[in-house]
Amino acid sequence: MSKPFILVTNDDGITAPGLKALVEVASELGKVIVIAPDSPQSGMGHAITVNNPIRIDRSQVFGKTEAYTCSGTPVDCVKVGIFQLLKKKPDLIVSGINHGSNAATNVIYSGTMSAAVEGSMENIPSIGFSLDDFSHEADFGPTQHFARKIIHKALNSDFPNNVCLNVNIPKLPLRELKGIKVCRQAMAFWEDRFDERKDPLGKKYYWLTGKFKDQEEADDTDMAALKNGFVSVVPVQFDMTAHHTIGRLNQWKM
Repeated sequence: MSKPFILVTNDDGITAPGLKALVEVASELGKVIVIAPDSPQSGMGHAITVNNPIRIDRSQVFGKTEAYTCSGTPVDCVKVGIFQLLKKKPDLIVSGINHGSNAATNVIYSGTMSAAVEGSMENIPSIGFSLDDFSHEADFGPTQHFARKIIHKALNSDFPNNVCLNVNIPKLPLRELKGIKVCRQAMAFWEDRFDERKDPLGKKYYWLTGKFKDQEEADDTDMAALKNGFVSVVPVQFDMTAHHTIGRLNQWKM
């Protein structure tokens, strides 16, 4: 029986420690090809490159594992992988491991998760992994433990059509993690602020900052799971239709 074919990507770039950790796990479970941005692409959301050429170069970062850098976004990596380099759909797409949480509404901004969403649009089982730790020296061991379990389940179970999984892991030692919770996305948002600064020429510029704030007190969300020491798994779909409002809008009789 042939091994499943797994495409691995991220938004932190080809040299990110989290990508290396995910490649190690995926290589245990299937045949891996890596296509990752040649530079950090955090916060790119579902952006694609339309006004510049996309350049693909072979990378030796992972030794014998086939790997490429892409000059574009995480979504570009998936598109180029499927339609140019592979010329077929992989059995699974995994993205990450991201430095920092992509829980709640972070999923909208996340390049890591947008790569997984792009996979789901092609009806490929896809998973984005994020560790709630921004440190370059973050310990990805606990995340690898749960990524291994979740990837194995994804490859050997009936994966839902046109859905991807948003997996977030708390910054805790493995012994303190309580398990996995399938849950919903929390209503949590950035309270945006802009730092006004001046460059050496005295011209003003602005640096985005702010705090991420949970807007609800509920125990069935990804934010609650992370707070209570659980790995959160949220099924994500790309259909953004507000189905519950269609009837109300029809009453407008436009």
